[in-house]
Parts: sequence; structure tokens; C-alpha cells
Amino acid sequence: MADGTETVDIQGITLAARQAAVGPRVSINSLILLAILLVAAIARLYNITQPLVDAFSWRETSTAMMADNFQQRSWNIFFPEVSWTGPGPSYQGREFQIVSYLTAILYQLFGWHDWFGRMIAALFGLVTVFSLHRLTALCWDEAHAHAAALAYALMPGPVMIDSSFLPDPSMLALVTLGVWLFAKYWAGGKAWLLPLATTSFTLGALAKPPGLAAGAVIFYLMVRWVLDKRYRQATRVFVSGLLSLVVIAGYFSWAIYLGRSYPPFHVAGSGYIWDSGFWAFLRDKFYFRSVWSTSIWWFYGYPFMALIALGFWMPPSAGQSDKRSLSAVPYVWLAAAAIVYVAAAREITSNPWNYHIFHVPFAMFCGRGAMVLATLGTGNVLSPAVVLRSIFIAALALALSTFPLLGTMKAPIASNGKLLGEEMARLAKPGDLVVAVASDAGDPVAIYYSRLRGWVFPPGGGDYNWTNFVEDDATAVAQLEQLRAQGADLFGIAKNAQDDNNQRFLEHHRGVVDYLDRTATKLVDSDKLLVYRITRP
Repeated sequence: MADGTETVDIQGITLAARQAAVGPRVSINSLILLAILLVAAIARLYNITQPLVDAFSWRETSTAMMADNFQQRSWNIFFPEVSWTGPGPSYQGREFQIVSYLTAILYQLFGWHDWFGRMIAALFGLVTVFSLHRLTALCWDEAHAHAAALAYALMPGPVMIDSSFLPDPSMLALVTLGVWLFAKYWAGGKAWLLPLATTSFTLGALAKPPGLAAGAVIFYLMVRWVLDKRYRQATRVFVSGLLSLVVIAGYFSWAIYLGRSYPPFHVAGSGYIWDSGFWAFLRDKFYFRSVWSTSIWWFYGYPFMALIALGFWMPPSAGQSDKRSLSAVPYVWLAAAAIVYVAAAREITSNPWNYHIFHVPFAMFCGRGAMVLATLGTGNVLSPAVVLRSIFIAALALALSTFPLLGTMKAPIASNGKLLGEEMARLAKPGDLVVAVASDAGDPVAIYYSRLRGWVFPPGGGDYNWTNFVEDDATAVAQLEQLRAQGADLFGIAKNAQDDNNQRFLEHHRGVVDYLDRTATKLVDSDKLLVYRITRP
């Protein structure tokens, strides 16, 4: 102004005041991520209170028993204990019990509910969705991050595993979080990211050994630093990785010792290439027929498999050197997971939740494949055509894969075992020990829902396969007499019980049932169950 005073920008002050009043704006990318997290939460929390009677019942109820025993018997996390090998103690060599221990804390605070473990797993699943999104954005871009996170949110396999009472959701969540934090550190992040990444990755690998495969990404990026002559940074990563491996090796050495020192002398996991031999695996073609069957009818279906293959074959282009290094992350992760599969093919195909380590690279490739199809012929990812194509791809995948395959996996196939357990709980006296033959031989679901301790039949533990009935009645009766001598009080049978050879218990062991009719007191004989009280000599 002419008098020398300053000009006041009224409009600028007003705009600044409005921005201060409403706070920082949420970006469109953040809103999309929140929407994807909501979709993932709905998929994982739907029917979250379903009893542990689905396709993963065997492993879920074993995990649930460990939570029970933490809360009821001992809070020592280094002594995980199941309830299906007698009165105990029944310590076993197991992975570090993160999910079961958190569930035990919820039992202590809010009482026992069998779905608490599912809820904990689902929350870890959301951590995976978030970490996968941020990792993909760092490796590729935000659009691919949205597609990859949505693919993970909707793929039947990840949804099923993330809503099951299993340790695998915690494994994948923690190693994915650790890899993302490390990649962020590698790309120029703050120094405190390294110890945080190391801690998260270590806990993930402790939660389930296949998580070690994700460490290949960290090793790969460390090697990139060595090649770039950034020796100081590489040395820090090497030392952190060495400390992580020492902790992991120390815990699993303890787990093996524990499993070999207490009856039934059981260390979880079997079917490794060093047990069976390379030629045995090769003769069985590394169980690829089982992989194909699980992929088609359970975990992915044809739509998701086609998108994964397309994304694998057509990766996004990378610009500068750092981006090229990061763009290889899903390929490195997948290669390491494949090596784990080769070493443990029989174990992984027998217990398909172990496929979970593949789901981060699969989701990234699936998202990439969807992007290729949605943006075909156009470069604008927000154009109406791209949006409509994306909706169509998602709807097709949901209709042909997610809904029908989840329906198959979540079918209550072990419900008779649950009914058997609840019936034995009704009939039991305080301190009774039970013997149970659930719908699938070896499944401890009946013991879990009896809220008692006891044995599966044939008795489990050790190195032999107890998911098949013994060959003859004489051997089975001898096993029954051994359990009687150890204090067994109730013997229950689900009438649809069968083993892995599809032998039905009531037909294969007719002589055992006749022996029980002569030597025990029949308490229940319904269309679904048989329950006897075992009498003492």
C-alpha cells in the first residue's frame, strides 16, 4: 500500500484456517487401502464363530488345546502341551506359540470361546494385507499395491487360513511386515527400521519355519548393497540376520529336545526330503498331483491361477536401478518358497496350510495379472473402462473361486466329532480320561470338545502314522487294553469314522466293537455315536 503497510492475503488466511480446522486430507490411495482392509476383514470375520469342525479341524484343535493348557495348567510359553496323548504332561516340539498364547490371554480375560483363536488369526491376516500393500507399493507402485492387496483379501486359500485357528497367519503377517520394513530401510529409510524389521521377521520365522523363505528377500537386497560397495550397510544387515538365525536355531533346537524328552516323544512336522530320500520324492513326482488338486479345488480355482500365471509372465516395467532391484522381490520370495517346498513336499501337501508362505508373491502376481487385463489398450488406471473391467474380474473370481471353494473348505465335516466330544463331556465324571475315534482317524476334535484329556484312537504321537487304523482287531484290542491300564474311562466312536485309507471303523474293527460290548458298559448308541464306559478288571 502507499503508506508502506503490508498487504494482507485474506483469502490465503481463510484457506489455511479451513485446512487447519479439517486437518490433513486423506489421499485417495489411503481410502482405497482402507476399503481393501474392510473387504479383507469381512471375508475373514464372516462366520467367525463356526466351531473348529472345518477342513482344518485336526490342526486347529491341536492348536486350541495348547491355548487351553497355557491358561489352565502353565503359562510357560516354552512348554506347549496338547491333550490328546493321555493325562500328561504331553509336551511336544512345536513352533513358537504366538496365536495360541494370545488366545489363552483372551480366555483368561473373557472366558473360553472356541472362536477366539480364529479372531486372532484374522487380525494377523489384516496385518498381512496392510504389509503386502505397502511392500508392493515400494516394489512396483500404488495401483499394483491396491490390486495385490485386494487379490490377497479375496483368494480362497488366504481367506481360509487367515480365519482358522492356526499359527500360519501370524507367521505370514510377521515375516511380511519384517520384509516390508527392511525394504523401506533399504530404500533409504531411518536406521530404527532395521531392528524393528529384524524383530518382526524373527518372530514370524519362530511362529512357523516356512517363514524363513521370506528371508531370501532380505539376503538378496543385502547382496545388492555388497555389489554396490555399500559395505557398512550390508554389514549391519548381516549382523542382524545372524542374530535372528541364532535365536531361531536356538528355539527350534529346544523344541526338538522337548519333543524327544517327553511322551509321546512327538516333534511336529514330518515328510521331509532327508527323511524319505530324494528318489522317493522323485518317484512320487514331488506330489505335484496333490498341489494341482489343492490349487484347483481349494485354494485358488482357475480364475486366480490364470491371473497369477499372467502376472508372473508379464511383470511391470521398472525404471531406476533401485526400483529394478525391488521389482524382483516377489520372484526372489517365490523361488525361496519353492526351495522350501522341494525340501518338505510331503509335509506341505499333507498339511496344506503350509502353502501360506507362497501367498504373498502369488497375491502380487495375481494383482499384476488383473492390472494387465484391466488396463489392456489404455494407460489410465482410473478410466471408466478400467474400473468396469476391474469390477468384472473381481466378480468373476468371487463367483467362480472364492465363494464355492470357501464353501467346500468350511463345510462342517468334523461335526460328528464335536458331537461326540460334547456327549462325553455330559457323561464324564470329574477327572475322567477319554478315548475318541472322530470322523477322521487321528483328529482330536472330540477330545477338545469334551474339555477333558485322553487319547485319539489309534493312540497318536511319535513317528508312526496314526491316521490309519491298525491292520487287525487283535492289535487294536491290545491298544485298548493298554489305554485301560493307563486309566481310560470313556471310549467314544463317531459312527462315520474312517481313516486315510477310507476304511470305516465300524466295518474294519467290528471285532473291537464286539469286544467293547462284552467288556464295557454301553452308554450311548445313537444314529451318529457310540459311547462306552470302560470297566476296570
